[in-house]
Amino acid sequence: MDIKKLQTLVVDALEDVKGQEIVLFDTTHLTSLFDRIAVVSGTSNRQTKALAASVRDKVKAAGGDVVGMEGEDTGEWVLVDLGDMIVHIMQPAIRQYYRLEEIWGEKPVKLGAAKRKSTPEAAEAAESKPKSKHLAANKDEPEAKPVNERKPAARKAAAAKTTTAAKKPAAKKVPTGKTVKVAPSKSEVAAVEATKAKPPKRTPKAAAPADAEPVKKVIRRVKKAAE
Repeated sequence: MDIKKLQTLVVDALEDVKGQEIVLFDTTHLTSLFDRIAVVSGTSNRQTKALAASVRDKVKAAGGDVVGMEGEDTGEWVLVDLGDMIVHIMQPAIRQYYRLEEIWGEKPVKLGAAKRKSTPEAAEAAESKPKSKHLAANKDEPEAKPVNERKPAARKAAAAKTTTAAKKPAAKKVPTGKTVKVAPSKSEVAAVEATKAKPPKRTPKAAAPADAEPVKKVIRRVKKAAE
């Protein structure tokens, strides 16, 4: 059996029983005994045995050879020998202790690459899968021409209003502190005229003749009667 088809069958069988942390390595440069090695974890003895049985049954159903199986009695570490490929099904504690990835993991194989379209299941899935309309995007597209965007009428009207408002001159401000003349009332005018009236004329006293003697004022002192 082709190694690519074999590794695809193994990965599918492990995924059917929900194997955890499935890894696949290319070992052709390390040994001539086998070309691939797979490591997977099972949470319990029952699951490790079920994973091994799933790999065995699926490979036999596809016409492949199962050389042997080891470790089914305990279920902690089950090894399935498929000739060109070795599958290690281990519980997490055992896997962490032995660390097979550090020994064989120089050339990891991606699980996506392991699942080739050579299997009939993959071919059927590809045929049934609807084609995306976005495949037309792979074709050569003509160069996009620049498009002149037009502003809507509402935006134009708003822009015109703003421009006219900007052009309109501002109203002149009345300077502060400037006096404003107000006509006086009649009563105020009469009061002002009354204040402006001329005072009465005073008649000057007759000047005394130059030969006249000055009048002497006699001041009499009156003695107070003795009490």
